[in-house]
Amino acid sequence: MSDDAPTLDEEQSAEPVNAPGRNEMPVVNRAGASTSTGCSDALSWGARSDVGLVRGQNEDSFLVRAPLFCVCDGMGGHAAGEVASKIAVDTIGAMAPEHADDIALGAAVESANAAVLMSADRGQGKPGMGSTATCVIIEKNKMAIAHVGDSRVYLLHAGTLVRLTHDHSYVEELVDAGEITADEARTHPSRSIITRALGSDPDMYADHFLLDVTAGDRVVICSDGLSSMVADKDLESVAISSVTPQAAADNLVSAALTAGGHDNVTVVVVDVLDDGLAEVHRKIRRRSVAVWVAIALVALATIAGGIGAIIRNDWYVGDNGGTVGVYRGINDELFGISLNELVETSSVEVSDLPVAIQDQLKGGIHVSSEQEAHVTVERYRDQIDQEKTKAAQAAAETQSASGSAGAQTAGAGDTPSAPAEDGSATPAEAAQTAEGQAVAKADTQSGAEDQTEGR
Repeated sequence: MSDDAPTLDEEQSAEPVNAPGRNEMPVVNRAGASTSTGCSDALSWGARSDVGLVRGQNEDSFLVRAPLFCVCDGMGGHAAGEVASKIAVDTIGAMAPEHADDIALGAAVESANAAVLMSADRGQGKPGMGSTATCVIIEKNKMAIAHVGDSRVYLLHAGTLVRLTHDHSYVEELVDAGEITADEARTHPSRSIITRALGSDPDMYADHFLLDVTAGDRVVICSDGLSSMVADKDLESVAISSVTPQAAADNLVSAALTAGGHDNVTVVVVDVLDDGLAEVHRKIRRRSVAVWVAIALVALATIAGGIGAIIRNDWYVGDNGGTVGVYRGINDELFGISLNELVETSSVEVSDLPVAIQDQLKGGIHVSSEQEAHVTVERYRDQIDQEKTKAAQAAAETQSASGSAGAQTAGAGDTPSAPAEDGSATPAEAAQTAEGQAVAKADTQSGAEDQTEGR
């Protein structure tokens, strides 16, 4: 690779060139020309001023001090117009507000009018000198404009170029009256007659207004050296096709020179890179998130307060690992958070209670207070004790009954009963005697009946 070949960084930083085949006059390195290029986080700009092809001196002045941009076109001839335009930009630069305040910016233009008049009275410049003044302050999504004379401000928005200012000139009044067209005004013999300008009237006032701009907009400020030589439709085409603000300023000046360059031509082009709305939206989103977080925290606090109230005021008895326990709260969870706490344990075994109560204890048996919970536990204890007592009594009775039956069975065996010690008969003997007597009585009754029949 040759040492003279451009590096990658140089190629990327180079100003874009126009497409080949365009019939244009070069503006680079022209005598008396001045340029300014720069950028900030919110704006990018480029400016060029040229003496033109007819005039011997450049009476235009421009000011580039972001966010303030200004173009002044001097009038009065040599040693007058350039003095008036220089006084104007210096005064506007000193008096302009820091923010997009169109009223204050208009006041700065009116101060420039007083400065031009005062300078002429003091012998600086020439009597009758004057100047136009067209300036803007672009701050985020607002643009303040103050204007007097026939220099112009254009706005290129979404591919359409719109003129924002109204010329203070005789031909503009003819256009307003419908006597001539805008194209005819560009070549009208009286196009240089200005009806309002700096240095003409101590009571001069400036037009001023405020409007919105958005990221991607392009602002063009120019002297009549451009607008009188290039039609608005052609100006729009060049503004759209130029990549950077400096390229746009250069191409517009070139177009004016190509068309004849009859006057000084000055162009300042400003691109809006950041209108601040993205930051506003981010702040709104952050604020919305903060609001929702606050709402969520309040909701959680409310829920927590409700949970706390539930835990503090509700009571139940439940199964505590096999024994009956006293709980504060409810037997449930919310988002994995237990809604109860164990307050007291007991020795009451759940397995000793009826099955129905065991099932209820698994879900928790609600009670109105801690005292009622203690009463319930004691009632279960008494119930278990009573059941155990009944069971013990039943077991004892069963065991006693079993012992009596065994004794009776043993007394009814084959071994004869021994005679009683007092000589009386035993129960067995008595039973046998009674049985013999009954049999004898029956035989006697039967014999008596036989005798009666024999008779």
